[in-house]
Amino acid sequence: MKSWLFVFLLLFSLQAQAVEPSSMVYKQSLLLASEGKIDQSIIALQAASAVLPQGDIWRERMIAASLLLRMQKQQLTRLVPIKHNDYLKLVDAYRQAHAKPQATQTWPVVLLASIFPGAGHAWLGRWHDAGVAALFVWPLLLLTLWAARRKMGPVTVFFALLTVWLWSGTIFSAISLAERGSFEVYMQWWQQLWQASALPGRPW
Repeated sequence: MKSWLFVFLLLFSLQAQAVEPSSMVYKQSLLLASEGKIDQSIIALQAASAVLPQGDIWRERMIAASLLLRMQKQQLTRLVPIKHNDYLKLVDAYRQAHAKPQATQTWPVVLLASIFPGAGHAWLGRWHDAGVAALFVWPLLLLTLWAARRKMGPVTVFFALLTVWLWSGTIFSAISLAERGSFEVYMQWWQQLWQASALPGRPW
């Protein structure tokens, strides 16, 4: 509701100032998207396009931009084409001519990081992080085994808990890096998709 009110007030104020309202709404919506407010940007674009007449160039741009932003939000690789929208035709042509982004599988990362501290990071090619993970976990693991062999009771428990805490932290780190890597690959592909659409401006 707030986004509809925002669009209405913006259109009214721009018309009062004799400023092209459609282009300004479009620019403001992309600015919202660049600030991470994707939902607000999509709603603003859809609300503004709904009041513009068929065949208006800014209407076509807003429809294409809102669909591309929704695509990015959901990390989709397919876009339902809309007839008579040249921008989306360009998007579909680019998508068919180029390889789609491949997400990094997390299960090998989880498995390796759980078996061998630092192996998950190494699988991702992050050798420095792998070394740090191994440096944190292996000494404590050896201390735990050393204390357990000498039946040092509370000391063994302390080292074991510390080892589990750090080891689980390295596993979580490896998973996060894998997911972030997949997102970065997707965003690079999506940004090229946006540029191929020939839409003015960039929402990043």
